[in-house]
Amino acid sequence: MTKNVIIIGAGGHAKVVTDIILENNDNVLGYLDDKEEKQNTIFYKDIKVIDKVSNANKYTGCYFIIAIGNNRLRAKIAEIYRNLKWYTAIHPHAILSNTAKIGMGTTVMAGVVVNADAKIGQHCIINTSCSVDHDSRIDDYVHISPGARVAGGVFIGARSWICTGSTVINNIHIHNDTIIGAGAT
Repeated sequence: MTKNVIIIGAGGHAKVVTDIILENNDNVLGYLDDKEEKQNTIFYKDIKVIDKVSNANKYTGCYFIIAIGNNRLRAKIAEIYRNLKWYTAIHPHAILSNTAKIGMGTTVMAGVVVNADAKIGQHCIINTSCSVDHDSRIDDYVHISPGARVAGGVFIGARSWICTGSTVINNIHIHNDTIIGAGAT
């Protein structure tokens, strides 16, 4: 069944999320963004910014996804609007184990690999060509950036950011709100 989706946010990340939704043969009804200059303008692929985020509750019968890279802001919006139906965007060229679990509102981009018994929380960004290996647990609102590698048995706390090209070795516990810099091991 085709789903109708409204995207919260109208920046670069929203463009990638739009492509994933369309690749899954679902519809993007529009974007919600608080910037005045974006209101009622076409943002991407002839799709408009239709309203402000504060008006999300007036749109019924559709799904929502938060396409904002800032972990704290994504968490705040998800908490304020927790009653919305959340869309989970998984690119058709991602590889997910049939035992992996992906939380609602999460985006999994092209080239991602999520292996056996990995658990990804709610409203996460699992970005282009990164990997999450077996038995790892990624808490809510985490962003794993392009090309990052998370080995087996890793725990990553809420709102953490694993930056581009970094590597987290086996059985590491990363606390909430941690940033692992680009290229770090």
